[in-house]
Amino acid sequence: MNRKSRTLAVAIAIALGTPALPALAQSSTNTLDTVIVTGTRVADRTVAESQSPIDIITPEALQSTGTSELATALSRALPSLNFPRPALTDGTSGIRPAQLRGLSPDQVLVLVNGKRRHTSAMINVNGSIGRGSSAVDINAIPIAAIERVEVLRDGASAQYGSDAIAGVVNIVLKGSGEGGSLAVDYGQYSAGDGNKYQLSGDTGVSFADGRGSLHLAGQISQQDESNRAGPYQGTTPNTGNFPDIGEKTFIVGDPRVDATAASANLNFNFNDNVTGYANALLSNRDITSFAFYRSPNHSGQSALLAQFYPNGFVPQINQYSKDRSLVAGVKGSTESGWTWDVSVNHGENTLDFHTRNSLNYSLGTASPTSFYDGTLKYQQDIFNADITKALDWGLAYPVTLSFGGEYRREKWEQTAGELNSYTGSGAQGFGGFTPTNEVHNDRHNYAVYAGLEADLTEKFSAGLTGRYEDYSDFGDKFSGKLSARYAFTDKVALRATASTGFRAPSLAQQSYQAVTSSITDGVFYEKGTFPTTSLAAQALGAAPLKAESSTSYSVGLVLQPVDRLYVTVDAYQIDIDDRIVLSSNINTTPAAAALLSGLGLPQVTQFAYFTNGLDTRTRGVDFVSSYTVPFSASSLELTAAYSYNETEVKKFSASPAVFSALGISQSLIGRDEIGRIEDSFPSDKGILSGTWRSDRWELGLSATRYGSYTVRNSASASRDQTYGAKWIVDASASFKPGENWKLTVGADNLLNEYPDRVENALNSTYGMMPYSNYSPFGFNGAYVYGRISYTW
Repeated sequence: MNRKSRTLAVAIAIALGTPALPALAQSSTNTLDTVIVTGTRVADRTVAESQSPIDIITPEALQSTGTSELATALSRALPSLNFPRPALTDGTSGIRPAQLRGLSPDQVLVLVNGKRRHTSAMINVNGSIGRGSSAVDINAIPIAAIERVEVLRDGASAQYGSDAIAGVVNIVLKGSGEGGSLAVDYGQYSAGDGNKYQLSGDTGVSFADGRGSLHLAGQISQQDESNRAGPYQGTTPNTGNFPDIGEKTFIVGDPRVDATAASANLNFNFNDNVTGYANALLSNRDITSFAFYRSPNHSGQSALLAQFYPNGFVPQINQYSKDRSLVAGVKGSTESGWTWDVSVNHGENTLDFHTRNSLNYSLGTASPTSFYDGTLKYQQDIFNADITKALDWGLAYPVTLSFGGEYRREKWEQTAGELNSYTGSGAQGFGGFTPTNEVHNDRHNYAVYAGLEADLTEKFSAGLTGRYEDYSDFGDKFSGKLSARYAFTDKVALRATASTGFRAPSLAQQSYQAVTSSITDGVFYEKGTFPTTSLAAQALGAAPLKAESSTSYSVGLVLQPVDRLYVTVDAYQIDIDDRIVLSSNINTTPAAAALLSGLGLPQVTQFAYFTNGLDTRTRGVDFVSSYTVPFSASSLELTAAYSYNETEVKKFSASPAVFSALGISQSLIGRDEIGRIEDSFPSDKGILSGTWRSDRWELGLSATRYGSYTVRNSASASRDQTYGAKWIVDASASFKPGENWKLTVGADNLLNEYPDRVENALNSTYGMMPYSNYSPFGFNGAYVYGRISYTW
C-alpha cells in the first residue's frame, strides 16, 4: 500500500511537471469550443468549461488506424481505456469487453445520442479481463456512423443511473442532412494471416424544404482468424488435449468474423419549437472462435475419432450476434423558457451459439459434427422524460433547473440447444444449454432525478444532482453528485467533483448457468457456473446478489497557458463496496461431487458462482494535453496523454462454512481473482502522437507505452509472472489526388512488437499458448493496411 501510494504521488508530480507536449488524437482548437451533451444539462456548456473531465474523440481520430472496431480505436486514443484481445475464452473471444480506469467493463455507462445503450447478452465467465461482467458491446456500432465520442471520466450515477461508476461513453451519431463518404479497406498481419476487408460509408439527405434530415451509415467487413499458437513441448504426446511433440494444433488469436452494421439518424422540425427525432442501429456478426484441440486418443475415444477425425480436431465455437436498437422522441421549448424531451428506447442483443467441427462422444457414430447450443438474449425498453428551465435568481447568469423520470424494463433469456448438443457428454468444445439451464428473467425499475447547475459568478460554476431509483428485484438506491469549477484566470481553472453511485446486478449475473470445458494447469475440467438462486449454488453457500455502491472524488487543474495549448490534470479516487465478481473456479471434492450429482450434475468437476465478494479502492491520475503548430500551408497537431491508476482490494468475502463441511480448502475468492482486479492490466499507459496536414498530404505517427502488469496464478505465487512494459508505434500516410479522394497506407504496431512470452510450462499449456490473454495490445504483431476513400 505504501509503495503504491508513493508511485501514485510520483505519477501526479510527473503529470503536473510534464512540459506541454501533447493528448488525444484530436485538435484542441477543434474541440475546446465543442458544446457537450454529456455530464451536464446546461445547453451551451463547452469542453473547456466542463466541471468534470471529458474527452472528445473525433471521427478523424477513430479512423486514424487500421482497425474496424470502435473499442480498439478508442483504446488507441484514450490512455484510461484498456481493450485486450483474449483467445480460447469461449464467447469472450468474439465479444470482448473493455475497461475504463481499471474498473470492470460493466461499471461504465454507454449512451448513444445521450440515451442509454443496451448491454450485450454475453456474460464473461472465463479467465480474462472483465471476468464476471456483462457489458455493452460497442463494436456493434459502425465507426462510419459516428460524429464524435464524448468520454466523461467521472462518476455520473446521479445523472444517468446504474453503471456510471467509472464514467460515461456517449457516442454521438452523424446527423447532417448533406455530405457523405465511401471507403474501401484491406489489411493483414505481417505474419500473413488475419486478412481483413471492409467497405464503409455514410450519406446525409435533407427533405421537406430543409426541415428534416436523415443520415445513413453502413459498414461491411470480413476478417480471417489469426494464429499465434506454439508447438507442444510436454511429455505426454497424443493424449487428452495434447498433440505430438513439436506439433502446432491449437488456434490462438483473433476469431473469424463476418460483420454488417448500419445506422439511421433522423431529425424533423415540426415548427420552430418542436422537433422529432429517431435513430436506429443494427448489426449482424458471424463470429467463429476456437476451443482446445482434442487428440486422436481424447477421452479414450480413439476408435470413434479414427472414423471422424483421425488426426484429432479443434472444435469451433460459432456465435451469431444480432444487435438492434431504436430510439424515438420529441423535444421542444416553450415561450416561457421550459425545454422538454420525451423518448422511448428499445434495444436488444441475441446470441445464437453453435459448435462445429465437433462430436458428442456419447452418441457414437450417430453423432453429428455440428450442433445448435442455444441462445442468450437481452432486451431493454425505456421511457424517458427530461425537463429543464433557466431560472433568474439574480446571479451573474441563470440557474439551470433540470428534472425528469425514467421507466425501464429488462429481460434476459437463456434457451436450450438441440438435444444432441447437451445429451450425455455434450458437444465437445462448447456443450449446449440444457432445458434445466433455461432462464426467462425480467425486472423493471423507475427513477426520478433533479439537479441545479449555474455559473454563480464570472469565475465560479457549480452543480448539484440527486437521483432515486427503485428496482423490482433488489430494492432502491439514491445517488448524489456535487461538482464545481473555479477559473482563477482565463488560463487557469480548478475543478472538483464528489459523488455516490451504484451498479445493479445484471440479469445475466443473476441468471446465467452452464457447464463448459476448460484446462487449468494442464488438467481438463467440466466447469459449472451456477446462478445464486439455483439449488446447486445455494447448497454451495451462495447468497442473493445486491447492488454495488460507490463513492467517488476528483480534483483537476485546467490550463490554457498559451494559444492552441490545452492541458488538464485530474486525480481521482473511487471506492466500491459489495463489488460483484465471479468466484474462483473451485475444484470439487468427493463430497461436493456427490452433492452435485444428487442435483443432476454428475459431470461437474469444478464450479463457480457470482458473489458480492469485494470492497475495492481505485486511485489514479489522468493527464491530457494538445497543441497545434500552424505553418503557412500546413499544420502540425501534437497530442499526448497519460493515465495512471491502481486498484486495491480492501476486503474480500471469506469462504462459506459449507466449504469446510465438503472438504474444500480453496478460497471462494482466490489469489488469481484478486490479482485480476488489482494487477492484470497496466497501471499506466501513455500516448504521444503527431499529425501533419497540408492540402495534399497527411502524415500520422503515434507511440503508445503500455506499462507492466502481473498475472497471478490460482495455485502458487511461484507461477506468477510480471510482463514488461512495451512501446507500440502506429504510422500512416495519406495523399489527396483531388478534393474528394484520399489514398492511405499505414501500419499498426509498425515495429512488430509482441508481449513477453509466458514462462511457466503449465501456464502456457506446455508452450501451446505462448502469450498472455491479458496483453493490453494483443499478440498478433504488425498489421499493415491500405484505404481508398471518397468524400462529398
